[in-house]
Amino acid sequence: MFLGTHTPKLDDKGRLTLPARYREELRGGLMITKGQDRCLYVFPRDVFTELAAKVAQAPFTNEAVRAYQRYLFAGTDEQQPDPQGRIPITAELRRYAGLAKECVVIGAVSRLEIWDAQSWARYQQEHEDDYAQAQEEVLPGIF
Repeated sequence: MFLGTHTPKLDDKGRLTLPARYREELRGGLMITKGQDRCLYVFPRDVFTELAAKVAQAPFTNEAVRAYQRYLFAGTDEQQPDPQGRIPITAELRRYAGLAKECVVIGAVSRLEIWDAQSWARYQQEHEDDYAQAQEEVLPGIF
């Protein structure tokens, strides 16, 4: 389970050092893909495989489904962390997420999210009140 917030930096080669606490779970390989809200999602390979199977079952006769599948699969990069826990982030994925030097890696239970630090700060400012005032309708029956 991925939890917490970390602030690694991209190095000059476009590599990001994964927080040490996540490395064991990602040792078998990982998939980096474009996420919603202009962040990147990082899934363990086996979790992404399950997700991909579900997405592939959606009816490709639906234009929105085809577009989603194309962006998800065409934008996915498979990586294996090096011995220091670094992963390269492709130029296209860095562009999509607006990644500069300062990054934020957050745990989102089944995945990690990689954010540009300024984008993450803006996102938090825009959504903090919504979270603080969340009603039961957001997650019915959970709280």
